[in-house]
Amino acid sequence: MANIHTPIPNLKLRDGNSIPMLGYGTGTAWYKTGDESQIDQTCIDATKMAVGLGYHLLDGAEVYKTEPELGTAIKECGVDRSKLFVTTKVMLNMSDIKGSLQSSLKKLQLDYVDLYLIHSPFFATTPAEHQKAWKEMEEIKAAGLAKSIGVSNYLPEDLKSILATAQDPPAINQIEFHAYLQHPDLLKFHKENNIATQAYSPLTPITKGSPGPVDDYLAALSKKYAVSPGEILLRWCVDQDVAVVTTSSKEQRLSDYLRAMTFKLTPKEISEINELGSQKHYRQYWTDKYDASDRR
Repeated sequence: MANIHTPIPNLKLRDGNSIPMLGYGTGTAWYKTGDESQIDQTCIDATKMAVGLGYHLLDGAEVYKTEPELGTAIKECGVDRSKLFVTTKVMLNMSDIKGSLQSSLKKLQLDYVDLYLIHSPFFATTPAEHQKAWKEMEEIKAAGLAKSIGVSNYLPEDLKSILATAQDPPAINQIEFHAYLQHPDLLKFHKENNIATQAYSPLTPITKGSPGPVDDYLAALSKKYAVSPGEILLRWCVDQDVAVVTTSSKEQRLSDYLRAMTFKLTPKEISEINELGSQKHYRQYWTDKYDASDRR
């Protein structure tokens, strides 16, 4: 098992705050389809286990319905709140962003979150709607309810709407990002506008996207670095200054993922994964919203 003290580096955000490069997510596998009040103890236990291994970035969202579990795990994990980086997101209640965050804070049993995100751009149909929502995000940050504010699943055209009037631009954009969904134009836009990138579903090429063109090369790199293909994919993100959110209920797997922090891929290896990955397009989420041809 990896040393539980394997350090996770931080990524500096435009607002001066720092975000861990590797975090634990309470969506995907933990997503609740039923009553939010039905507490999932396995989610609480897995989150506490992740914190114990060294995952101090904990990612949630109102739509996952796991904020009560996340809050309990934070309370019971034994790690001081100041050492944790807690993210949640608004999507269902865009008409009252402050009210939505206050509701989330109550479930999380917290006074503030480290990062609050607009979960998707699809609530808005006009630039004015994007701008109104972002102004409310700026207000909740100014009130101290969120240390940093950002967005998720936004593309350049969505970000441009916000940037046109933003006083405090988005610090980060959390997107589905992996070898089969590389978003080169979006990442270029992020860099030009000092917006950090955070990836979710980074392991898609070996989970939902396999078999595919990166398989053999990942196997070769796994052998070279004595790690799993999943750890290669996590490192591929980190080496491109992309922070990562992943999840698992298995302690060994979460522990192994920390090995991604102990080595670096060469620029040539990163380029080769990019090149091979570009031969296949696969999007796991929001497939009904994005056009595969022009919204990579």
